[in-house]
Amino acid sequence: MKNVSLSDLKAFLLVARLQSFQQAAGELGVSRSALSHAMRALETRLGVRLLHRTTRSVSLTQQGAAFLQRLDPLLNTLDDVLDSTRFQPQELHGTLRINANEGGARWLLQHVVVNFLRAHPQVELDLVTDGRLVDIVAAGFDAGVRLAEAVPRDMIAVPFGGDIRFITLAAPGYLEQAGTPQTPEDLLQHRCIAQRLPGGKRYRWEFMRDNKPLTLNVPGTLCLDNSALMVEAVVLGLGIAYVPEPYARQALNDGLAVQVLETWCPPIAGLCLYYASHRHVPATLKAFIAAIRAVA
Repeated sequence: MKNVSLSDLKAFLLVARLQSFQQAAGELGVSRSALSHAMRALETRLGVRLLHRTTRSVSLTQQGAAFLQRLDPLLNTLDDVLDSTRFQPQELHGTLRINANEGGARWLLQHVVVNFLRAHPQVELDLVTDGRLVDIVAAGFDAGVRLAEAVPRDMIAVPFGGDIRFITLAAPGYLEQAGTPQTPEDLLQHRCIAQRLPGGKRYRWEFMRDNKPLTLNVPGTLCLDNSALMVEAVVLGLGIAYVPEPYARQALNDGLAVQVLETWCPPIAGLCLYYASHRHVPATLKAFIAAIRAVA
């Protein structure tokens, strides 16, 4: 493999993430035609087609996806090596703004924030938990925290905390009176505690079994916008709820609630810190990412 430059590999990585020559060219500060020419030259040198091109879109070929999967961690490791070699000031200064959901903010507080602020006492950490899915760049945030499935595809994601499960649970007393659902469709005959999303829509419960997804708009006379409150409502016998497992753990351990439809609730990819794929990441954010990776 001769004459394959690091800049060409990084350019391919950016095109693959953004799925747009125009956006990638803007990030790199080159023309669209020059970037397209560079990618064709890279394909010629590798002897394989990496990208499907149309007048409106660009996507990875099967070989391109396999190449990306192997290349991405290698370039991240190289960046980490280069960053650790460069001179770093003894003290970091400034404000680090992160938009997170409540569960992500709680995990970071419990596992990352104490050590991070102790190591960097001159940094002000602004952790915002308004629950909305915001455009972190337009809103002035350095990074965001969301479930992996909600991270925009043009962002760089740093997973932490492992996989997560959304589970259905109810109070034993409620199940004695109403019966125990055996399939998600049975929920249509039950009182369910619905969840209102920050944008105003009711959340549709998502199940999966044997790789077959099922989404339900469940009935119910109570709708809340907070998972902890939903668990409290379950304990009070007000119905069945669907919440992230960490919120329900204490009630389950205390016998105040039991899980139902367990085989329909497999784990999914968990939380990620994500940030824009800019060429220069703030030193404060790099330090926070390092603190996450130290414990994730």
